[in-house]
Amino acid sequence: MSVSRHFVLAAGGTGGHMIPAYAVAEELMARGHHVALVTDDRGAKIPGIFDGMAVHILPAGRMDGGPRGWLRGLRGIMAGRDMARRMYDGFRPSVVVGFGGYPALPALLAALKEDIPTAIHEQNAVLGRVNRLLAGRVNAIATAYPEVSRLKDKYADKVHLVGNPVRAQVLNLREEEFPVLTDESVFRLLVTGGSQGATILSSVVPEGLSLLPLSLRRRLQVTQQCRAEDIERVRAAYAELEIPADLATYISDMPQKLSWAHLVIARAGASTLAELTVAGRPAILIPLPSAMDDHQTANVRELVNCGGARSIRQSNFTPVELAKQLQKMAMEPGALQNAARRAWSCGRPNAARDMADLLESIGTAPLMNDPVTVSTPVPTSLNLKGVPA
Repeated sequence: MSVSRHFVLAAGGTGGHMIPAYAVAEELMARGHHVALVTDDRGAKIPGIFDGMAVHILPAGRMDGGPRGWLRGLRGIMAGRDMARRMYDGFRPSVVVGFGGYPALPALLAALKEDIPTAIHEQNAVLGRVNRLLAGRVNAIATAYPEVSRLKDKYADKVHLVGNPVRAQVLNLREEEFPVLTDESVFRLLVTGGSQGATILSSVVPEGLSLLPLSLRRRLQVTQQCRAEDIERVRAAYAELEIPADLATYISDMPQKLSWAHLVIARAGASTLAELTVAGRPAILIPLPSAMDDHQTANVRELVNCGGARSIRQSNFTPVELAKQLQKMAMEPGALQNAARRAWSCGRPNAARDMADLLESIGTAPLMNDPVTVSTPVPTSLNLKGVPA
């Protein structure tokens, strides 16, 4: 007899939180479970994921901006918690799991109030603010890295290394060979700056490519994510250099672009690194210095230490430095292929499976062949005066 359970996945509205949640949702649904997502307005608008799944937008106040900001944030969190409790009355979740970000907080607080088992997943090598707040109260803590800063030793018994779950389309790349690369073939470069793009990449990368030897520059083919305000300037720069370039503000078919890339230039977000290591793609990484607790610098250490990527601090990220590093990787025989193998060796392709196993192990209230029923209608969003959504 099949056993079906209900799971609530709560995630902040960036790709770094949403993509792992989506990958785990896919795995749980493939096992016959029912899944609902809790997020914010940004997360609900990310195209191409969570289609056909119940999505609930809750108020998720941020605790910043001084005393008034703290008060507004607390009101938003409490309003979101109350909405989540009403949702749980109908959905009856077996586990509520948070993937970080402020929208996860009210969902997890509601679960704790209702004595529903809880878990958190930390994508970065530094425990995030919301996860730090709840680490002592949840049943399980899943991590993406063997060493996670700001994770207290006293929680060791409930910590589980699973890795960062990736989409099935990326997981499929793990069995593919690295794209053929010869001295005469096209050299395909993928440039991405996270969910919002990165102006510094738009400024430095074209100029850096202009400094490469002509023999290499003539072989380049670039796909690059740009901010909307940068895209025409970048397009003009590549046209002047006669480098074929496909530019977009959002790369919807990232797995396909990653499949044919010989080298990736990117920020060091957790999902980006997970996809690079699962697929086995070498990279030049520029950690975002303003990331909370400088977690992107911590994220890159494992991949750099194993030889799958090079890291350049943003303060040192100049056209000259980029050209130097790119030339070393691209023109030394076998360097890219070797870096690709080393990146592949860092991958944790079973992350979604292992995370689903963990959630099933702490879950309660199995539902035998029970269809989804929601006894109390729950709005997908709520507008409260003075409460930030």
